Amino acid sequence: MVLLDNSNFILLLEKIANEAKKDASFTITFKRYDGNDKPVPRAGRKPLPKPKTNMCLMRAKCKSKKISTVVSQENVPTMMAMYSQFMKSKMDGLKRVKKVKSKAKATKA
Repeated sequence: MVLLDNSNFILLLEKIANEAKKDASFTITFKRYDGNDKPVPRAGRKPLPKPKTNMCLMRAKCKSKKISTVVSQENVPTMMAMYSQFMKSKMDGLKRVKKVKSKAKATKA
């Protein structure tokens, strides 16, 4: 998995979305990240230090290509603005789902 800075993550995410538009799909996940890459120690051992600021780990995956970035607490508003702009530009192919009435509701009406 490739760890990128925030602006490069959005740029590569746009490339992944363009590639996936043809014949695949992609997923984006958000996860709270405390900065520790090690597992939680067993009982009786020294605990891991608590983080001073909260962070968010963003991951994107398409087929076998994976990218990620860590967003610090101060950069969340700018990153979310870039992410929302990306979503607005790439979510143009959605189709409206037609609601199907059930037979019970159709007979009552």
